[in-house]
Amino acid sequence: MSSLSLAVRDSSTMLRRNLLHARRYPSLTLNLLLSPVVLLLLFVYIFGDVMSAGIGGGGTDRSAYLAYLVPGILLMTIGGTTIGSAVSVATDMTEGIIARFRTMAIHRGSVLVGHVVGSVLQCVMSVVLVGAVAVAIGFRAPDATALDWLLAVGLLTLVSVALTWIAVGMGLSSPNAEAASNNALPLMVLPLLSSAFVPVDAMPGWFQPIAEYQPFTPAIETLRGLLLGTEIGHNGWLAVAWCVGLAVLGYAWSTSLFSREPK
Repeated sequence: MSSLSLAVRDSSTMLRRNLLHARRYPSLTLNLLLSPVVLLLLFVYIFGDVMSAGIGGGGTDRSAYLAYLVPGILLMTIGGTTIGSAVSVATDMTEGIIARFRTMAIHRGSVLVGHVVGSVLQCVMSVVLVGAVAVAIGFRAPDATALDWLLAVGLLTLVSVALTWIAVGMGLSSPNAEAASNNALPLMVLPLLSSAFVPVDAMPGWFQPIAEYQPFTPAIETLRGLLLGTEIGHNGWLAVAWCVGLAVLGYAWSTSLFSREPK
């Protein structure tokens, strides 16, 4: 078999392994998925009327805030799901299975590829589930065209790939699964410091640069523009640039750590 065929075969095997682990031990995924759903319901039903009064120009219909909130919650869902990838990678590194893989005739990069592809698939499924909850409580995007939806799915997938590679690097650099979970926590916290819940212009002046100059805000604003028809401006290019940069950085970091011989 050619080197490419071996890489594809071994990566497929590792992908099946990670998906089986996720199916047999769903508690971590469910716990990470529960947080964005709880936040969605909390902000819509507890704060929705008040927030809509500000965002919707004086109305008290919570649907305005629901529409504003959903894109940020979807990005937060991806960030939370990738924490599971960091934990899974750290677990593999500390339980000895990676040392066993190093002695076998398998493609070296297939272990990481299996983790990344498996995590991206889980991110997509998590986004679908949270999106279904949003639709069930009233979210609609009537002006979004088929192309807008396609671009939105592409953006969510690109964000998933970028954050997963960063999470894999965090897992490889952590001494255990607990540390990996703590190290990857910013992937879920950063959306809280973005435009996910309130517009950047409504934040205190000293805090606005923190919310504006980070990867989640341009991605959220781009997704919001695709689904709701708001102005995207330069956020689209910024979102793609952030995703590509983080993916390249995460890939280089992860492969460098994984290539080191165990001490």
